[in-house]
Amino acid sequence: MYNLTDTETVKRILTRNGFHFSKSLGQNFIINPDVCPRMASECGADGESGVIEVGPGFGVLTMELAQQAKKVVSIELDTRLLPILEDTLSDFDNVKVINDDILKINLPELIEKEFAGMDIYICANLPYYITSPVIMMLLESKLPVKAITVMVQKEAADRLCAKVGSRDSGAVTAAVNYYAEAQKLFDVKKGSFMPAPKVDSSVIRMNIREKPPVEVSDEKLFFDIVKAAFGQRRKTALNSLSSGLGISKEKLSSALEKCGFDTNVRAETMTMEDYAALCEAIKFG
Repeated sequence: MYNLTDTETVKRILTRNGFHFSKSLGQNFIINPDVCPRMASECGADGESGVIEVGPGFGVLTMELAQQAKKVVSIELDTRLLPILEDTLSDFDNVKVINDDILKINLPELIEKEFAGMDIYICANLPYYITSPVIMMLLESKLPVKAITVMVQKEAADRLCAKVGSRDSGAVTAAVNYYAEAQKLFDVKKGSFMPAPKVDSSVIRMNIREKPPVEVSDEKLFFDIVKAAFGQRRKTALNSLSSGLGISKEKLSSALEKCGFDTNVRAETMTMEDYAALCEAIKFG
């Protein structure tokens, strides 16, 4: 079995396969030997579980997941990595690599086919440039998974795990909080990767909720409100919402006042309950 956290081993594999890192795909592979065992251990999977991995790279996290879970299905977009993964993962008979785009693959179909009767977890070292799209797609798809554990840019992790209604919160904070309880597990220094990115990373786990923390009659309107409220952070929620939703300030002022808000309230100070109440006031007001 390869030691994929040994830089010399990785360099030999690179040379043998003529592989060069792709900046456009955000490829930064983990070489810190402490990171992947901890990710696999804390993702929630056990010997009876299935894991979907996004972007296995050379397979360093895949190896750890394969030893933790009953079955691992890794989705890799870069065809150049397929022969490398076939080599590095040859010792594991419970791993399947699928060449596809995580944003386009039919995940419900994959789950039904590959993980019948298993609890399912998702684990990934996500490229920075697709962090939010991938996380939101996974959450909005309402997949039958227990938790999503991902490594992301530290700044993104802080926002994803922030308390809704705090200075660090944003639209994605509220969106994630609607579907899951997010918690930071640990930080990862930039020197833990090859090639090293310019910033540090963090590993977070999002435990999927059985039901949202607030009830709304129109989910689409709820998320439109959240997105619009944070669309222009320097403005008041009233101005941001009016611009983002195309609703008159008079109607919005009435809705805000109906909920007991000052018309100068700002988006980052509003809680999930506040957004839910505003959603209902706008829809039925």
